[in-house]
Amino acid sequence: MRTFLLVFLFLLVAGGVAQAQDVLTKRNGEELKVKVVEITPSEVKFRRADNLEGPLISVWRTDVFMIVYANGVKEVLNAATIFQPGPSSPPAAVRAAFPEEVPTVANQDPNDAVLEEPIRLDGPRVGVTFLSQGVRGKAREEGVEVGAVITQFGWQFESRLFRLPNGVSGLVEFVPLVGGLEQGRFLPSVSGLLGIRGAKGFEFGAGPNVTPLGASVVLALGTSIRSYGVNFPVNLAVVPGRDGMRVSLLVGFNARHR
Repeated sequence: MRTFLLVFLFLLVAGGVAQAQDVLTKRNGEELKVKVVEITPSEVKFRRADNLEGPLISVWRTDVFMIVYANGVKEVLNAATIFQPGPSSPPAAVRAAFPEEVPTVANQDPNDAVLEEPIRLDGPRVGVTFLSQGVRGKAREEGVEVGAVITQFGWQFESRLFRLPNGVSGLVEFVPLVGGLEQGRFLPSVSGLLGIRGAKGFEFGAGPNVTPLGASVVLALGTSIRSYGVNFPVNLAVVPGRDGMRVSLLVGFNARHR
C-alpha cells in the first residue's frame, strides 16, 4: 500500500510538471511548447519545455500571435494573424481565441499576403575602399592625392518597406560615408539603395552613388549575423565607372526599432 501511494504521488507530481508549460503560437500558425522567460517591447524570450536548462531563445514579438500560459491565461500579442497556406485548419489555441474571426486559409499564393510593418535598422558602418588606378588618376586631376586603399566611416539608414510570409523583405537604404581621413583627406560619398533581403539574411541592392568626382551606380550584396537582438551586417559594394572601379567592404551593427 505504501509503495502504491509513493508511485501515485510520483505520477501526480510528474504529470503536474509535464503540464507546467506555456504554449507560444506564432503568426504563421506554428505552436511551440515553451517556458516564457521574458517579454520585451521587441522580443519574446523563452526556453523549450523539453529542455528547460537549455539556451535562451528569442523571437521577434511581432512574429508571435498569442501565448497561453501554464495557468490557462491567454495573452494575444498580435491580433492580425497571417497563416501559411495549407489544407489544415488553424491551431486549436487560435480557434479558441477567435472562433468566428479566423478563417481557414487554403490554396493561397503566399505573395498575396504582405506584412506591413515599418521597421528601421540604423547603425554605424566602418570599412575600407579599394580604388583603381583610373579613379586615383581622376582624383589627382581634381587636385586630390589619395592612396589605393582608404578607410570609410559613416552611418546606414535602413527602412523595411514590406515583408512577405516567406520571409523575403523589401528595403530602402541611405548610406553617407566619409573616406580618406587616415590620409588627411575628406572624401564624402552618398549612396541610396533599393534592395531585397531573404529570410536567412542574404541581401542584394542597387542604386545611385554620388561623390565629388561624379555620380555612378552602386551594386551591393551582403548578409547579417544576428545575436541577442543585435544585427551585425557585412556588405560588399562595387561602384563601376568610366574612370575605374571602387570596391568597398563595410561592417557595422544595428538594432531593430520602429
